[in-house]
Amino acid sequence: MLTAPHIHAMVIHFPIALIFVGFLSEIIALFTKKQFFNNAAFYLLLLGALGAIVAYISGSYAGDGMTDGILQAPMELHEEAATITLWLTIITALYRVALYYFKYNRGWTKWVGIILFASLSASVARTGYLGGQLVFQHGAGIELALPDFGTQSSD
Repeated sequence: MLTAPHIHAMVIHFPIALIFVGFLSEIIALFTKKQFFNNAAFYLLLLGALGAIVAYISGSYAGDGMTDGILQAPMELHEEAATITLWLTIITALYRVALYYFKYNRGWTKWVGIILFASLSASVARTGYLGGQLVFQHGAGIELALPDFGTQSSD
């Protein structure tokens, strides 16, 4: 049965990969001056932003009911980091869309975009790290099930 933690675990890796590869494309475009990598960074950022919205919503549902006890503090840290990451993703994507739409290419605008993208990548890494701690250190979303040995006969 699919639950909110399962769905969150399935969708979260896509925006992470899209944003990281988009930032890598941005850096390659900076050094090679090839338009292909610049375009790739732009579209990967847009897809990563859409995925980040889906991941944030699924994470919000996945965290329901895990707000008390030992999980409260790490859950709040992860949720706060996810909120910052979501806003950074939206701001970075809107900035790049505005530059593209208005065809405004100055040297300083490129560097602002790179700084935003670098900040976003760092924020994604921090959020992912805190999410990993929730699962692997605190066992959030883990359902332990033992095998059913009660129905065997000893004949």
